[in-house]
Amino acid sequence: MTLPDGQRAHADHAAQSRVLERSFYEVRPGVWCLVGNGLSNQTFIEAPEGIIAIDTGESVQEMQEALRELRAHTGQPVVAVLYTHFHYVNGTQAVVEASEAESVPIYGHERIPMNRSRAGAEIAPTYGRGLVEQFAVLLPPDGPDGVVNVGLGHFYRNPTHAPFSPGYLPPTHGFSTAHTIMVAGMEVEVTPAPSDADDSVTYWFPSIGVAVNNLVWPTLFNVFAIRGEEYRDPQVMLAGLDHLLSLGASYLVGTHGPPISGAESILARVTRYRDSIQFLWDQTVRLTNKGFTSTELAQAIRLPDGYDEDHLTSERYGVAEHHVRQIRTGLFGFFDGDEANLFPLATAERAGRLIEGFGGRDEVRRQVEQALVASDLRWALELGSWLVRSDAAELPDQLLLAEALRRVGQRSSAANIRSWCLTRARHLEGTVNMDRLYTHRFRRAQTLAGPIAASVHALRVVLDPLAAEGLDVHLGWRFSSGETAGLHVRNGIACPTEGANATIWMECSAETWADLLAGSTALSEAIGDGSLLVEGDALALSVTLACFEVEGLRT
Repeated sequence: MTLPDGQRAHADHAAQSRVLERSFYEVRPGVWCLVGNGLSNQTFIEAPEGIIAIDTGESVQEMQEALRELRAHTGQPVVAVLYTHFHYVNGTQAVVEASEAESVPIYGHERIPMNRSRAGAEIAPTYGRGLVEQFAVLLPPDGPDGVVNVGLGHFYRNPTHAPFSPGYLPPTHGFSTAHTIMVAGMEVEVTPAPSDADDSVTYWFPSIGVAVNNLVWPTLFNVFAIRGEEYRDPQVMLAGLDHLLSLGASYLVGTHGPPISGAESILARVTRYRDSIQFLWDQTVRLTNKGFTSTELAQAIRLPDGYDEDHLTSERYGVAEHHVRQIRTGLFGFFDGDEANLFPLATAERAGRLIEGFGGRDEVRRQVEQALVASDLRWALELGSWLVRSDAAELPDQLLLAEALRRVGQRSSAANIRSWCLTRARHLEGTVNMDRLYTHRFRRAQTLAGPIAASVHALRVVLDPLAAEGLDVHLGWRFSSGETAGLHVRNGIACPTEGANATIWMECSAETWADLLAGSTALSEAIGDGSLLVEGDALALSVTLACFEVEGLRT
């Protein structure tokens, strides 16, 4: 269908916008949930000593807006913050700034700081690129490719919240096991419940019959995230859902989507949600045991029609055929028994041979065009990918693949698939340039926000092993803060150390080091002006640092 602002999208994808409609829900007296403010909800619970805020969104501005909405309903101060997991914790500073208390206790799983650091360090380029593709960050607001919604929210970041100031504060009270805590004079039962993050927890407020969770989403749970994520084990998640059902909650508030009220409705809908996940796991195992490959699983397993009666179990975020492939991989690894996947040819070589076997590039292009006319989009994608990934790829090949991707995106009910396909199509056409997202960039603010040693150790994933061939050099860093770190370059790796026994030392401030990583200062410049002091062989230092794919360390 075509929407009023010109977006071309599947009707079910468009319908998800109504599910996520902005509303400040009064779940029950003294409990409010703001939906539609950003990618996640902000929830507020009135306790004897003040308001408990649960999750703080993607920025200070997002949380400030949530607090303004709250003030229309109560003047009670926010006296505590609870995190459901590490994804939506970047607006906490807004709570602290608005508080009249000397300190605001923050509760969350003890893995939250580590998970945030991991996402912003070694795997940052892939993680960031995946977010851009999955959450439509580079898509326009209107027109055929315009953003409709991103499945769990209307947008990754609400544009009205720019400049999206970070305001994360780590938990002051961490936990890793099930137990009961007292928060603002209210009893809260905490239960770890991994879902899309291993630090997810369920909060149960028995005195008011409210459960707050990161398990039940407003769409079929995303076992596989197209942006790339660690395996989300359905077996582990089922235990969390069974616990949630056992509470007999009268009110269910999620990290995403509208709250659910009524014990009977919660029981029926969450049971079906839970069973959709078991269905995918059980049938994947059943057919894997029969020898089905990943591709065959994707074709054979289909959720029964009954699951489509409720948006909680509809494919409006990811798709079941991807989830079953992820389950198989999570259980057994990448090799699925298909002989062709045992020792595949290099991608470009394979594509070239297939094109030649089909009669040449012109013939393959003709077949792509024919497949597009016939709406045979799976075949158009495969043929088009040969053209683009072969050594002789040309712009017309990219445009053909882009057209196939665009049609897939427009016809998918799943937000993730539409966003990914349209973003990739626009990159192939040259409408947007994604090249910068394939480079490991060390942002100054990010380097200074974490332990400074972490940024040193992250260099190990940008070492060019050919450039470092034959090197055996142990580098050490001394920072003006008193912290030390080291990397031992040897055998084609950079082994993280604390710097003990290093043969060459660098001394500088964290700020100078952050400037070097960001590329705003060159190594020769920092040495020349004395902001970086070298103890040992300066030439060996320059040669070794030049092996890392960081511009500031190579000049």
